[in-house]
Amino acid sequence: MVYTPANPGHAGNPTELRKKVHPDLIKTGFTDIIENIAELIGTLPEKPLIIGHSMAGMAVLKLVEMGLAEAGVSIDGAPPKNVFPPFQTLKTVIPAFGFFTFKKYFMGSRKWYDYAFFNTISDAEKELAFEKLAVPESFKVSRQLVLNSFSNIDFKKPHAPLLFIGGGSDHIFPPVLTKTIASRYQDQASQVDLKIFEGKSHFICGEPGWQKIADYILDWFENKVPE
Repeated sequence: MVYTPANPGHAGNPTELRKKVHPDLIKTGFTDIIENIAELIGTLPEKPLIIGHSMAGMAVLKLVEMGLAEAGVSIDGAPPKNVFPPFQTLKTVIPAFGFFTFKKYFMGSRKWYDYAFFNTISDAEKELAFEKLAVPESFKVSRQLVLNSFSNIDFKKPHAPLLFIGGGSDHIFPPVLTKTIASRYQDQASQVDLKIFEGKSHFICGEPGWQKIADYILDWFENKVPE
């Protein structure tokens, strides 16, 4: 069984959400997203394999730290508060914090998405991807990731197996950042694995060849995670 819960304030069709944002969007922070997923996990008969991309990659780390996962996979994941990102990341994501605008939420432009997400696909594919997937995001999510102590990770704590996946051509969270986050974990008895897919962008889960990443994750879970 696979569950893909919408984050609070995010439910709806992307095209419609760009025209009229969800009324609860600007109220939603990173803590709300974690609470929403934790509530779902609490209804399940057993701990799940949790897979998250980008901001949700960081959510995976927090949920694993909370002891709520059988295993976790962070794909091109955002860094915790206690891991300082490279300049490339700061330059790309600074608009998502809304520190220098009167707007109530972040909506990336086509130009921003083309650079930040879709840099490895054709122009025609970029247009289709934007129309299908681009959505507004709450400034509160990004701000809590860098300002709220809840977004720290205890790297010394024993944890369920973790797999870090990075895109070799990711412009938001480059592979050097993915490698840095993975290297911070210190408990020698806890499993941490890393795989960088060269030539893949931040759109690694949607660009052509995504099946290879999905197969790698499934194989890792079936063969690497202790019973």
